[in-house]
Amino acid sequence: MKQLLPLIAIFTTMEMQAQIQYPVTEKKTVTDDYFGTKVEDPYRWLEDDNADATKKWVVEQNKVTDAYLSKIPFRDKIEARLEKLWNYPKSGAPFKKGDWYYYYKNSGLQNQSVLYRTKDLKAEPEVFLDPNTLSKEGIVALSGLSFSKSGKLLAYSLSKAGSDWTEIFLMDVESKKLLSDKIEWTKFGGAAWKGEEGFYYSAYDKPDEKSKLSKANEFQKVYYHKMGTAQSEDQLVYEDKEHPKRYFGCGLTEDERFLILSISEGTSGGELWFRDLKDPAQTGFSLLVKGFDTESDVVDNDGDKLLVKTNYQSPNFRVVVVDPKNPARENWKTIIPEQKEVLLGVGTGGGNLFTNYLKDASSRVYQYDYSGKQIREIKLPGIGSAGGFGAEKEDKEFYYSYSSFATPPSIYKYDIASGKSELYKTTEINMSTADIVTEQIFFTSKDGTKVPMFLTYKKGLKKDGNNPVLLYGYGGFNIPMTPGFSVSNAFFVEQGGIYVVVNLRGGNEYGEEWHKAGMLLKKQNVFDDFIGAAEYLVKNKYTNSSKIAVRGGSNGGLLVGAVMTQRPDLFKVAIPQVGVLDMLRYHKFTVGWGWAVEYGNADSAQYFPYLYKYSPYHNLKKGVSYPATIVTTGDHDDRVVPAHSFKYAARLQEYHKGENPVLIRIETNAGHGAGKPTSKVIEEAADIWAFTMYNLGMNYKD
Repeated sequence: MKQLLPLIAIFTTMEMQAQIQYPVTEKKTVTDDYFGTKVEDPYRWLEDDNADATKKWVVEQNKVTDAYLSKIPFRDKIEARLEKLWNYPKSGAPFKKGDWYYYYKNSGLQNQSVLYRTKDLKAEPEVFLDPNTLSKEGIVALSGLSFSKSGKLLAYSLSKAGSDWTEIFLMDVESKKLLSDKIEWTKFGGAAWKGEEGFYYSAYDKPDEKSKLSKANEFQKVYYHKMGTAQSEDQLVYEDKEHPKRYFGCGLTEDERFLILSISEGTSGGELWFRDLKDPAQTGFSLLVKGFDTESDVVDNDGDKLLVKTNYQSPNFRVVVVDPKNPARENWKTIIPEQKEVLLGVGTGGGNLFTNYLKDASSRVYQYDYSGKQIREIKLPGIGSAGGFGAEKEDKEFYYSYSSFATPPSIYKYDIASGKSELYKTTEINMSTADIVTEQIFFTSKDGTKVPMFLTYKKGLKKDGNNPVLLYGYGGFNIPMTPGFSVSNAFFVEQGGIYVVVNLRGGNEYGEEWHKAGMLLKKQNVFDDFIGAAEYLVKNKYTNSSKIAVRGGSNGGLLVGAVMTQRPDLFKVAIPQVGVLDMLRYHKFTVGWGWAVEYGNADSAQYFPYLYKYSPYHNLKKGVSYPATIVTTGDHDDRVVPAHSFKYAARLQEYHKGENPVLIRIETNAGHGAGKPTSKVIEEAADIWAFTMYNLGMNYKD
């Protein structure tokens, strides 16, 4: 009887593939001319998310996907297991404002985490703000907090259904009474308080209702809101009518003396301007850091001088003192020099600076005084990620968090004067992680570059070339992939899989040089790194090509789309999530124009040929057997609009030959990922793991 089981599984798989009837997606003649190259785009009609035909297509595709997933024999068991694993208390690190300590907590399966407060961390806390009460479906998320310096007033941002659009609401902290003030049409920013009289914020003009989730966002402006007045009365602080495609944001130093204006043309590089609010003669902004070719951020002020973190002539960043009255770069004074490791961020607290470095993608944290003298290294439990190093000048302590791939988050209390870290809270989960290990491996990419990756698996792994692998990567926008715990990924490891995170070029693991080596005309390096990681795992007997799944979201979705078109033979399963998949038109939607500094723009004769060469949508080929693919997106994704995924899935279904399924999963009332309710997160995870395990030939283990 046992000998029959593999045959039964094979017949079941073949039967499922044979039963898939993909919706027939209409093709329309649309041709663009890029510098003499004719490019067909027959599925452009799917870019109109308001059209009845598009809505019908979404329904039909979801029916096919749901039918396929429902037939996977262990799909429901996976969801039940994930729900059990997810059901544990999750707490954030406490932070103090005024007389109160605040922290986020989720009891287990709450759709959104709840903000609690208490005056004594040993006492029972009270609910301060619970977004779960704002929506029956749990789709309203708390996306940002900003307390006034005294802690008496709170501005908090809410987003709905995963959209980047937010509304700012105001609250009296002591009474928890909601005030009448409300700010609409904000994105990527909250409130910067000036005393308790008002605050600065960035916003766009009210968009057209039909196109608000897809139309390019232009002419962001900075305003000042005076408490107790209507938004229509807010003072315009800054606008630029000549540069519609720029981001503008304002922030204040902790003592509220300097108002800092940051201006950027995309996701990297920017100018800094300032206004000394104690100087009545300065009525407008003055330039602090010129140009858009470097990254600079104001850390704080030290009297009339400003401390700035910058990568000018220091790809791994340093901290300099800038005199606003003489801000030329030749006058800068370095207080924390550039190190071998990249400086991710600088926090302040108790009159000290806290620098967070990355050493081979793992956190290293140091304490300095404001003159740049190093006081100590803050010893961390191991190779992992730590965050939360910061407080206010008068504070004596703060709380920070630490986690790794095999270690759920722990929270530590840090005494600023003594440097003592004391364990405050651990996380108890519904599985044992004692037999889970992580190793870091360095492999050689196509051009000879050494690239690191983290492998997490159960002890006793046999290198027999037959282990299922989930290969995850991002590789862009200066964002590092650092160790962190995920109960969803731990489930895959529990089932016998190897979870692999590759630290691709394009990220920030080794500073700006690592970033630049994976952007613009060097983007192919990112794909080569990912392909190289898979080849290394096969060559060294961790797995084989029929056991490898690749997954990534957003820019990582582009990664998956690119490598599966370039090397469809190397992967068995592909999961491009909310991906940038049409590299010729990405800049025409919402804030896509801001990514041109990372990718280049197809409207340029310099960049078009390069983008066209790897654009996933344009590089699908007829008659190729592609990996088993499940494309995922959300109908409210106004970061990477769902049109990318729609068009890619339609063409993939048209061109693909073979037995592997190619599906698209379109979530309703969901966006790019942030703020997604727990219930939807678990459902999506169950679908993705069921699809992955089934197509990798895995069996569910109770």
